[in-house]
Amino acid sequence: MTFSEIISFIDGEIAWGPVLLVLLFGVGLYFSFRTGFLQFRRFGFVMKNTIGKVFSSKKAEKGELTPWQSVTTALAATVGTGNIAGVTGAIAIGGPGAVFWMWVSALLGMVTKYAEVVLAVRYRERNARGERVGGPMYYIRNGLGSKWKWMAVLFALLGGLASFGIGNATQVNSIASSITNAIDAFGGNTGGATITAFGSTFTVAALIVGILVALLVALVILGGLKAVGNVTEKLVPVMSVIYIISALVFIGFNFTHIGSVFAMIFKGAFNPQAAIGGAAGITIMTAMQKGVSRGCFSNEAGLGSAPIAHASTSEPDPVRQGVYGIFEVFVDTIVICTLTSLVVLCGQNAGIINISWGSGADGTLVAASLGGVFGDKISVLIIAVCLSLFALSTIISWSLYGARCFEFFAGEKGAKVYRVIFVFVIIIGAVMSLDDVWNIASILNGFMALPNLVALLLLSPVVIKLTKEFFAKKKEQKD
Repeated sequence: MTFSEIISFIDGEIAWGPVLLVLLFGVGLYFSFRTGFLQFRRFGFVMKNTIGKVFSSKKAEKGELTPWQSVTTALAATVGTGNIAGVTGAIAIGGPGAVFWMWVSALLGMVTKYAEVVLAVRYRERNARGERVGGPMYYIRNGLGSKWKWMAVLFALLGGLASFGIGNATQVNSIASSITNAIDAFGGNTGGATITAFGSTFTVAALIVGILVALLVALVILGGLKAVGNVTEKLVPVMSVIYIISALVFIGFNFTHIGSVFAMIFKGAFNPQAAIGGAAGITIMTAMQKGVSRGCFSNEAGLGSAPIAHASTSEPDPVRQGVYGIFEVFVDTIVICTLTSLVVLCGQNAGIINISWGSGADGTLVAASLGGVFGDKISVLIIAVCLSLFALSTIISWSLYGARCFEFFAGEKGAKVYRVIFVFVIIIGAVMSLDDVWNIASILNGFMALPNLVALLLLSPVVIKLTKEFFAKKKEQKD
């Protein structure tokens, strides 16, 4: 077997194999039943206390973020290339049915992420600089006790390493690719000037993009926690609105295909062959695996990464901050990933694009589909802007996640070394070949989810107790 085949096998059969899929679904179902399906029953409360407080003037103390800044920092990490390139790849490889399993994992993932955030706020602490720090490594150590510290260190190590893939190389490479595609679409010639290094041939434009992104991220990192919060709270709403409006306009022009698209999704979830005319190699397991893994890659429910941002909130109540976890998964997957799915599948049904079922695909397929309404140049520009903003925000947030992970087991000096390496990897990621990096990032994500999911189950009594007490108190106050 080649290296690529080995990596692909580990990704599909081990990291995202049956064990992790059962754990993800199982943890989501368990918390759904134990909280009385909080994500549905209290959805009005969730919206009122998240999006309803966007313009809240609540201030944060030193070393903290406002509740909205903490959620935009987490959203900045979750809303990334996975929402465009990841979803497109899941559909191409797993068929339309992958979208159904992505929805299922998101609906269960809402309460999983809620539990993660509740525990992150409950067991957080302050570091030597006075900043609030938390996440799975802290709720494992502080909630389960010192005998479980090995698992806390394991999560921190895997999370720190994963940040170089999911939160860095894959993201900046998407920025470089989308920008060079846009330059070419408008008459540029990025293929004319190339360099061979790092084991691949790349354009000068890609190298320039890598250097510029590295400088931008370095400036934000130097500004510390507050700088991250200030950037993400402005970037996330803008980038989300641009993409959502563009997708809705396209769907409006192709509204007659919506019925057949949803039929493909539901049919493909249980009979992939019937949904796409007998594409070889796509099974129910493939559809489920790609839908769940790419959905989780996008919304990060169960991975344990987002709680690291939420732990910095100025909100003292774990449950009140926890509902932001539900909101995040809803926006990321039910809204943005669904829009990407509809753009791609409507484009396929309208004859604008032709999906090569069973093989990989990326954001260029979304751009080609949008081109049926906006024209090739404008559609490439839309995807270049959206992918660049999505990916940049993800890089900024994951620089915080990785630094927190390294700080946990290597101290502040280790975190400083990590930040330098992280910035350098941005330049390499922009120009290197990423055929295997996506799979390696996916493997690390799967492995870091395991200790987090085990900790969630072991600490579930704490989540249930805090949830019941919070809503009982609210009912008391109302009465």
